[in-house]
Amino acid sequence: MSEAGTSRGGMKGRVTVRLRPGVLDVQGKAIAHALADLGFGETEVRVGKVFEVSLDAADPDAARARLTEMADKLLANPVMESFEIEVE
Repeated sequence: MSEAGTSRGGMKGRVTVRLRPGVLDVQGKAIAHALADLGFGETEVRVGKVFEVSLDAADPDAARARLTEMADKLLANPVMESFEIEVE
C-alpha cells in the first residue's frame, strides 16, 4: 500500500488477522473439503479477517500505532491470532 492520504486528509490502514500456526482452523478445513468436493483437488485453506480502517493520523507511524492498539484491544485475540498492519 502507498503512503498517500485519504480525501479527508486522514490515513487508511488494513489490519489482517490470522489464526496462529498450530491453532485448528475448523472453517478452513470445511472450505478445503468443499473445494475438494467441487473438483479442485486437495488444498489447504486458512481463514482470516481483513479490517480496512480510515482514521485521522498525522503520519504513517501514528496511524500504524493507532491500528496496532485497535488490534491489540479488539480486532485480534492474542491467544489464538496474530495480525499484520499496512498503512496507506
